[in-house]
Amino acid sequence: MVKKRSEHYVSNKDFLQALIDYRKQVDLAKDSGKPKPKIPNYIGDCFLKIATHLSYKPNFVNYIFKEDMISDGIENCVQYIDNFDVSRPNPFAYFTQVIYYAFLRRISKEKRQLEIKSKIIHRSGFDEVFTADSSDVGYSYGDMNGIKDSVNYKFY
Repeated sequence: MVKKRSEHYVSNKDFLQALIDYRKQVDLAKDSGKPKPKIPNYIGDCFLKIATHLSYKPNFVNYIFKEDMISDGIENCVQYIDNFDVSRPNPFAYFTQVIYYAFLRRISKEKRQLEIKSKIIHRSGFDEVFTADSSDVGYSYGDMNGIKDSVNYKFY
């Protein structure tokens, strides 16, 4: 019985062969003085599959900026494609690590932005909005305090 493969499955052997073929095209273009060729669709599709599947892992699944993380991961793969040594047998592991660290950098950036927003709200005096009368809004004081606490949450 043949196992059904996931839609995010990347064949390491085929991926490596595509990278070897692409590297040959890059070397030929460099030798003849032509511009660097475009990355084949198959390689781009592999980058997308790896990034998308990695975003489903428990440490990345609940972020609301998951699309930005995936985009950053693909961008870094394209940026570092020439750094991959085609004599190595595992391109999947290399590009998974590239994407993983791109995800961590995006999370760090978003946390810094959230902290900046929190400080701006606090310093501008608009944090008083969160202490509105509950009869006007239809929410309880507990809800308002929960929102206020989440906005003032510090990331360390």
